[in-house]
Amino acid sequence: MDMETAAAAGGAGLTAWQAAALSGVAGWVWAASYFDLTRRTRALVQPWVTRRVHAETPSILRFQRMQHKLLDNFFSVLSCVVSVPFYTGFLPLLFWSGHGKLARQMTLLMAFSDYLGNVVKDVVSAPRPCSPPVRRVTATQDEKEHAMEYGLPSSHALMTVCLMGYMLHYVLTYGACDGFMIVIGLSLALLQVILIGIARVYLGMHSLTDVIAGICLGIVILAFWLVVDDHVDAFVVSGQNVTFFWASLSLLLCFAYPVPEFPTPSFEFHTAFTGVAFGIVYGVQQTYLRFHGPDAPLILSEQLPLLAYVGRVLVGITTILIVKSCSKALSKWLLPVMCSTLGIPIVSSCYVPTLKAPSSSSGKSDPKQAGYLQKVFLLFPRKAYDVDTGIRFVQYAGLAWSVVDLVPVIFTYLNL
Repeated sequence: MDMETAAAAGGAGLTAWQAAALSGVAGWVWAASYFDLTRRTRALVQPWVTRRVHAETPSILRFQRMQHKLLDNFFSVLSCVVSVPFYTGFLPLLFWSGHGKLARQMTLLMAFSDYLGNVVKDVVSAPRPCSPPVRRVTATQDEKEHAMEYGLPSSHALMTVCLMGYMLHYVLTYGACDGFMIVIGLSLALLQVILIGIARVYLGMHSLTDVIAGICLGIVILAFWLVVDDHVDAFVVSGQNVTFFWASLSLLLCFAYPVPEFPTPSFEFHTAFTGVAFGIVYGVQQTYLRFHGPDAPLILSEQLPLLAYVGRVLVGITTILIVKSCSKALSKWLLPVMCSTLGIPIVSSCYVPTLKAPSSSSGKSDPKQAGYLQKVFLLFPRKAYDVDTGIRFVQYAGLAWSVVDLVPVIFTYLNL
């Protein structure tokens, strides 16, 4: 009842806030396009960063003289801690363990930090250390995709600061910790950040400048999030027009994303994280009081013993992978049909072979990354949209929705 009362009390001014926020983002999109802010910013920053990366190459080569197979494996595994496969497995486990608020905040913070980090990457469009002469170790497919992105800032350093920092904040805020535990927590978080920074340089993925920029940006994002996290969570679980607002914001963020100097996978990563955030927000809105409230059973409690939690993991992971596959298949069929019906020209870079873009274009931009705003204002756009962006968004939104809505329903039927 208290939550409903608070929502009703804050609902009158919330709609105006939503309109102001969306208008602000739309205004920024227009201003950035009209004044060509991406190109102007890149012209100021890129030369300096490029010189720094080239100047640091000899230092990286000296550092890599200590190369060893064990170090290759250790730093490669360590880098997986902030990879997409890690988030796919780790965040659902948090939700199903009963720590709903932590899981919600971690998901939204990761989406927020990933977006800002990739925006900076593609605005600056600064190179990674040249390989060769630098030895670049890409042990996983995820690392190979990351190697195709620009360098500054280091996403791994940025996300590690946000991940470790917020987890530490949550434990210190909601857990019973004495001075000794605080020191241990701070030491472990600092050690993780330092090791990730060393790993990115050792693996040849980043220069020291990239790592420092990632850490600094991560600290700024984390500090901002610690101020707004309770407000964001209250809005997600009991706000007004949450689904419409979040869907509109997700669309505007696609338009607001800068055009890189050359196409990179950064936009794809942003789309996936944005889809996950939307799916979580939509699912929690529908099922908060039923599955994700303060009374949700915690792992290792009488209501959720370890064996039952293991059952949740086995059932849940299987279910979300099935939902992800089904969402992808459905959107691959449905979105092209919808676009055709509405007369929206589309191409596909990989998901729909029959819609492959002609290979004659060799420009510097990619249909899914370039010219969004121009296409909106032109009455008869000549270029086509990449439908893979929508497919990827729906795919990950469906996966995230199943984590907080479908899977908990299955748990109730199975008494897990």
